Amino acid sequence: MKQIFADKMKSNPIIAGVKDIARLDDALASDCEIVFLLCGTIFDLKETVDRVKKAGKLVFIHVDLLDGFSKDATALKYISSEICPDGIISTKNSLLKAAKSLGLLTVQRVFIIDSLSIETAVKASQMINPDAIEILPGIMPRIIKKLSTSLEVPVIVGGLVSEKSDATVALENGALGVSTSSKEIWGMKI
Repeated sequence: MKQIFADKMKSNPIIAGVKDIARLDDALASDCEIVFLLCGTIFDLKETVDRVKKAGKLVFIHVDLLDGFSKDATALKYISSEICPDGIISTKNSLLKAAKSLGLLTVQRVFIIDSLSIETAVKASQMINPDAIEILPGIMPRIIKKLSTSLEVPVIVGGLVSEKSDATVALENGALGVSTSSKEIWGMKI
């Protein structure tokens, strides 16, 4: 599965970030091969994940942003066995470790706010060994380049990526993927 994830990012590095279920149809109709669900509730998550998978796309759930689920290993075990996403996104190291033990793909999300957060991101990634790391905001070319050369996992950028030029610059500086909720970028040809 890890290779499929990498191949899909190489094939189309634009990732549809869905932060409103009303936008799911747009993501499913797009050329994006990967969907990051940045919303969902205990009532709609299974149906949403099933729709994304039926469309032939990989689906990652940002477990920190779900409503109605606790943010612990037990909820993650339920999500893995009953909802069956391809992977999860989280800022929480404990959830990423638990997800890996359940066989889920993992994307570690980190917010870069200063030089210390860069060092922390590198150390945490080495400790957790996620399948990819997503850095936010995704409009920092110099930082993207630094992290993509310092990490042994693929770098995805997200946050504030609202123009095609933002995505292009991120990819030129070493990002393997770009997560965005901007529908206009979902159709971008690289």
